[in-house]
Amino acid sequence: MEPLLLVEDKNELRTMLRKALERAGYTVDDAADGSTAVNKIRARRYLVVLTDLKLPGCSGLDILRETKQADPAIPVILITAFGSVEEAVTAMKGGAFDFIQKPVDLDHLKLLVERAAQQQELLRENLLLREEYAARYGFPRILGEHASMKETSNQIQRVAATDSTVLLLGESGTGKELFARAIHHLSPRREQPFVALNCAAIPEGLVENELFGHERGAYTGAGARKIGKMELAHRGTIFLDEIGELPLAIQSKLLRVLEERRFDRVGGTQPVDVDVRILAATNKDLRAAVEGKGFREDLYFRISAVPITIPPLRARGEDVLLLAEYFLERFRREFRKPALELTADAKARLTTYPWPGNVRELQNAIERAAILSDSGAINAAAFQLPSPRPVNGQLPSDMLDESFQWEGTLQVVSQRAIEHVERFKIGAALRESKWNKTRAAEKLGVSYKTLLNKIRSLGLEN
Repeated sequence: MEPLLLVEDKNELRTMLRKALERAGYTVDDAADGSTAVNKIRARRYLVVLTDLKLPGCSGLDILRETKQADPAIPVILITAFGSVEEAVTAMKGGAFDFIQKPVDLDHLKLLVERAAQQQELLRENLLLREEYAARYGFPRILGEHASMKETSNQIQRVAATDSTVLLLGESGTGKELFARAIHHLSPRREQPFVALNCAAIPEGLVENELFGHERGAYTGAGARKIGKMELAHRGTIFLDEIGELPLAIQSKLLRVLEERRFDRVGGTQPVDVDVRILAATNKDLRAAVEGKGFREDLYFRISAVPITIPPLRARGEDVLLLAEYFLERFRREFRKPALELTADAKARLTTYPWPGNVRELQNAIERAAILSDSGAINAAAFQLPSPRPVNGQLPSDMLDESFQWEGTLQVVSQRAIEHVERFKIGAALRESKWNKTRAAEKLGVSYKTLLNKIRSLGLEN
């Protein structure tokens, strides 16, 4: 849970209030003057701000304005002296949650803080999924109504306020970088750089140079010092996509950054100190990579402190249509085709297709259909998607392998499936009968002559 910020210039009262709130289960950060409080509000996000109205440095009203500018969802409770009630009421009109008079009734204070915290939870529930917040804070727009997406959104919001390393897991195309950017924009580092590096897109020999930079003369052609991505992200966030592709030698240098907050440039003799939050993503099984000695176990445990799995598109139900309409609206404007609409069969195709390429594949399919459409209606054929194939659970395991061709008419595909099933059944019967064709025919319930003909036609003689 995020901490409370308590701003009170009188030491004894501040200590008493802090202890009372900590006994109630809250983490409390405090400040003795307005200027210190403002700096703290600019540096991180708080659950509730509790401030005296009269303060040295700047007033409680200044703190109210600063808090609402940083995040309008943070409730501010004002502590007022007896003669300042009218001023407190004015402050409430400016966005304060409530006020409490001195001497402070601790039970009343705890009740106010509890109500304020609950209000913020409601205001910020599924923050990433709300368009108005995305526009206000400038983080990427994330769409989703499915329960799995709401849960992922809540996890992202909770971890964003911390400085923990996050490992984003999920299939290719699910939008892991989108969520990484959202974590950064919701974090106290949001005013600092966000630097992304795709570890799989860089040749192995250049990864160290790209990530950590080099000194002048480090190698032939290094005519000047180069600042690497890690240093460019100082005080901000670095996102390492496809981290499972990092060479082992680079993994050890990354581990040093996590443990010591320093690294050496290529050819460097002096370590470089860096303050950076590391977010990582992969679609690989890193546990298996650790067992196969392709990924350092100590690094795995460091980066997987907070693992978050982004659900695949096929597991998100009606979100497919929500995303499809979002992309279609974008392409209506971009291609100046305001009449574009999805037909009923197009929507049915979108919801039944398994989307192995996830959101990225959906976006490409909608863009392709929008470009090629001559009329306003977009039907299922316009997506040019591969023919549907069974998914796990629709057919017995191992009955149809990945090479089975589903293209063609019903008659052609049905005959192809019959041949596949016959080859599987006859082969199994022959193996069980130790290649005694008479017993195999009895097991299959066909005549010996029929079995011989099938064996020849299916090429099972050997």
